[in-house]
This record gives sequence, structure tokens and C-alpha cells, in this order.
Amino acid sequence: MPWPKPRFQRIARFAPFIGLVIGALQSGLWIFLSFLNWPTISKALLAIALGTLLTGGLHLDGLIDTADGLAAGKGKRLEAMRDSRVGAIGVQALLIVILIQIAALIKLDLHSPIALPIAAFWARGSQLWAIGHFKYLHPTGMASFHSKNAIGWQDLKPSLLVLLIAITSLIICPVDSNLRLPIIAGIGLSLFPAFLVPHSLGILLGGHSGDSYGASLVIVETIILLELAFIFQAI
Repeated sequence: MPWPKPRFQRIARFAPFIGLVIGALQSGLWIFLSFLNWPTISKALLAIALGTLLTGGLHLDGLIDTADGLAAGKGKRLEAMRDSRVGAIGVQALLIVILIQIAALIKLDLHSPIALPIAAFWARGSQLWAIGHFKYLHPTGMASFHSKNAIGWQDLKPSLLVLLIAITSLIICPVDSNLRLPIIAGIGLSLFPAFLVPHSLGILLGGHSGDSYGASLVIVETIILLELAFIFQAI
């Protein structure tokens, strides 16, 4: 009996689930290092390093290229994004993002294992908006199949189901009342950067590419970690 051959044309709709797995692995590392009494700064650095290792740094590369493209001006954006050389603006964008993520995770501290999966989930959810609502800038590019096979809001159904289950579980299960509200607020408020960032980049660039998909992910993830740091500060 022949083995079924998986089709990857619409794999993007499962990106948020991949984010949950990556975030869970980062959280697991954080908890493990906590048992070993590692300092918070070390846990933050290693959690970010693990996320980069698991994704091959692909999204950070997209951030760099997109930043260089935006800095090059409207007429040269696509050319600059395709250029394999790294520009000064791209390096600055990478440095700023990493520093903000480190600062947010240090502030979150004990709540980082909660924040990491939320940020990773929504960051990849942001790509679905970019894929479904903007044209692909390079029709023959490697990631063009995502745009060609997108079917709009229906790609969000699996992610919305997970969110519904998660929020319902938080309401029903005996979760510490001091944690329940910040978690629900964090999940809900994270929707805004997950929509606004890819939408803004799509307007600025006149569409999206594989690089801007990655840039959206990294920027959204960074904003959400910072946002959650402020939310949990109120506990």
C-alpha cells in the first residue's frame, strides 16, 4: 500500500501551531534553566538563541533585508531587499529587536514561559494576514506558493479554534486569578500588532515577499513580548 504524499501548498495556515511548538520549547528551556538556578539574563539569551536555531535565523534575515529595503527608498526597495549584502539599517534593526526582546524577557522573568508561546503563536498568525490580503511581490519567488494557495479568512479557522479553546480553558480551569486576567488580556491585545504590523508593511512595500513575511513575524513577536511585560507588571 503506497504511503500518502503530503501536500504543502497550504501549510501556512498551520504556522501558528508551529509557533506554539517553538514557544513551548523555549518555555521548556526556560523552566529547565530555572531549576538549575541560572540568572534571568542567561535564560533570556538562550531562549532567543533557541528560537533562532529552530528557525535557522530565516525570519531575522527577512527583517534585515526588509529594513534595508525600506531605507533604500521607494524606487529601490525591492532591489535592496534582494541584495545579499547586509546594510547598516538592517544591522540596526536586528540589534534593536534583539535588545528589546532581551529586555522584555528579563522584565517578564517568571512569566516568560507563558509569554513565549503567546508571542510565537501570534507572530506566525500575522503572516496569514500578509499572505491572504496582499499580493506577492516576486511572482516566481520561493514563498510565492503561499499567496497562490491562500483562501482568505478561512486559513485562520484552525488558529481561531485554538484561541477559543485556550481562552475557554483559562475561564473554566482553576487558574490563579492573578494570572487569568493578564493572560486573557495578553492573548486578546496581541491581535492588534498581529494585524497592524503586516498590514503596515504591506502598504509601505506595495505587497509582501518572503523577507517581509519574516520581518512581520519578528516585529510582531517583539512587540507582543514587550506588551506582555507591561501587562504582567500590573500583577
